[in-house]
Parts: sequence; C-alpha cells; structure tokens
Amino acid sequence: MTKRTIDYYTTLGLLKAERSSSNYRYYDSSAIEQLRFIEECKANGMTLEGIKKKIIATAEEIDVLELRLKIKGLEKEVSEVLAQLDKNDLENQDFVKKHISNESLSLIQTLLLLINIKNGG
Repeated sequence: MTKRTIDYYTTLGLLKAERSSSNYRYYDSSAIEQLRFIEECKANGMTLEGIKKKIIATAEEIDVLELRLKIKGLEKEVSEVLAQLDKNDLENQDFVKKHISNESLSLIQTLLLLINIKNGG
C-alpha cells in the first residue's frame, strides 16, 4: 500500500493519525488492522463511503458498550455509598468521602439536580 493511499484514507476519515510538531502523521498499531479491514471490505465490493459508515457504526457500538460498563460500575459504587449513608454515622461518612469517585459524585449531583427540577425545586 502506498503512502498516498494511506494519506487518502486518513483524509477520508477511514484512519486516525496523530500529528507531530513537524506535522508528520503518526499511526498507532491498530492502523494496520484498520488497513486490512479496509482492503478486505474493498475486495468484497464495498465503496469507501460504505466502509466509512461501517467503521463509524462499529466505533459507536464500542462507545455504547464502554458507556454501559461504566454506568454499571457507577451504579455499584453509588449503591454502596447509599448503603453507607443509610447508616448515618461519622465512620460511614468518612468511608463515603474516601471511596466515592469524582465521576460518581458528579452523577449523584446530576441526579439530585434532576430530582429537584422534576419536583419543582
């Protein structure tokens, strides 16, 4: 595969590259698999536009899966925190302060804000 082809695929958005301070493109190791995937799709008669749509759809599926996993982790953490808050003593309040992540805290704050808005507050 020529440099020109790789540059063209990058320009179309089929490949992602980082830029150096001198404006050279750097590709990570996943680019090789991506190039194989593009060539396989082309061999099966897909257009570059069709390949791009497939790549975007795959990336969106991965993002949704990662988001679902993150939400499950946050739900577990929030459940643990709520269980500790129910006990309502100083030791448990310290536990909560030490074990809640910034993401969970943001989630709790957002949920409280939404509850207040929904209840007219």
